[in-house]
Amino acid sequence: MFNILNGGVHANWQGTDFQEFMIAPVGAGNFAEALRWGAEVYHTLKKVLKDVGHSTGVGDEGGFAPALKRNAEAVEVILKAIEGAGYRPGEDIVIALDPASSGFYEDGLYNLRTEGRKVDAAEMVAIYADWVAKYPIAVLEDGLAEDDWAGWKILNQALGDKIELVGDDLFVTNVERIARGIAEGVANAVLIKLNQIGSLTETVAAVHLAYSANWGAMVSHRSGETVDSFIADLTVALGTGHLKTGAPCRGERVEKYNQLLRIEEALGASAVYAGRGAFVRGG
Repeated sequence: MFNILNGGVHANWQGTDFQEFMIAPVGAGNFAEALRWGAEVYHTLKKVLKDVGHSTGVGDEGGFAPALKRNAEAVEVILKAIEGAGYRPGEDIVIALDPASSGFYEDGLYNLRTEGRKVDAAEMVAIYADWVAKYPIAVLEDGLAEDDWAGWKILNQALGDKIELVGDDLFVTNVERIARGIAEGVANAVLIKLNQIGSLTETVAAVHLAYSANWGAMVSHRSGETVDSFIADLTVALGTGHLKTGAPCRGERVEKYNQLLRIEEALGASAVYAGRGAFVRGG
């Protein structure tokens, strides 16, 4: 999962309200090819942004952080970059979103600064539903705030059979919160952060609980990262199929991709690239 465009707090609120716009090269034949596709789209996006006068500085996780005027504009420039790199949106490469909506949740409403309005959970879900109908979106992470359990239930009822709905702030890799999410039917996948829960034992338990409910599990880096590549090994060992680890930019992000390349090379013919199969829905 290549985080190629940043907004929200990762871009000091200079652009979109939504924090992360990612791509997943689901049509690639192997990981090495997927990495090349992601890098090509990333560098094409730089050109697309530069051509219209946007800054190409990067945010916390290596994605570009332009001062876009609309949330949807981020998806639109990424689609241009995918096509500009010679790939087919929805066929070769799909989009994943992490709005990190807890960051713009205020007094029970979602404050969309770029659009000059505040909306409730049902209205926020309607926005996502419109985007899913218009754009090749396969994953939505943290679509609603971390304690908006009622809103998450509305979200899952609307989109849970269409795309992968991932809880990060909602679940914090904690088996008790994940178990509540399963019981209440609020999502269909969980983000897995080893240092969020604090131990490998608890992390593995969180993944196994997700699997027991036929949920997806997506291993993830953190915004403050080191060059340690263990989470790449963890992703393969647990068979989660997808790893979220930033843009193909800067050593602390690239090292995870390099480790996956080494693992694929070591496995040889037995290596399997998950592609669309990584997602419980919508891939």
